[in-house]
Amino acid sequence: MKIQEIREIIKLVDGSSIDEFTYEAEGTKIKLKKNGGASASAPTNEAASAPAAPVPVAAAPANTPKAEELVSEEVPEIPAQKNENLHPILSPMVGTFYQSPSPEEAAYVQQGTRVTADQVVCIVEAMKLFNEIEAEVDGEIAEILVKDGQLVEYGQPLFLVKTN
Repeated sequence: MKIQEIREIIKLVDGSSIDEFTYEAEGTKIKLKKNGGASASAPTNEAASAPAAPVPVAAAPANTPKAEELVSEEVPEIPAQKNENLHPILSPMVGTFYQSPSPEEAAYVQQGTRVTADQVVCIVEAMKLFNEIEAEVDGEIAEILVKDGQLVEYGQPLFLVKTN
């Protein structure tokens, strides 16, 4: 397991309502506790003291963007709010932003769409988990601040909603 994956798990657990999380796979065990401190364990099987065999890495397809291309996208700032009725919908995690439930389907919302507080407006995918993001407020989508398929950061504004 890579350190980046562990960091993402920590962020997901920290942003959730669960107090304890345990993950075990291929001799690796991670146990996180919010209220009692966090701990991460090394491999726990008997072969843990033996050096691990190198894992072959397959070459990425030619059309896959390089990591530096993905990271170079700038995080948009929330525009100066001339209208105090604009509410930002922020990303609750690091992940990939998707406007629709699948590539064949229409976007959840577009600019000008009326939304309710519990209405799904997008998906943020993190570690193969698709997390539905809700509008949080009643109003109208004033602006979509990110592009479909863009990597987003924790706390990054995704939408501006004009509230009533």
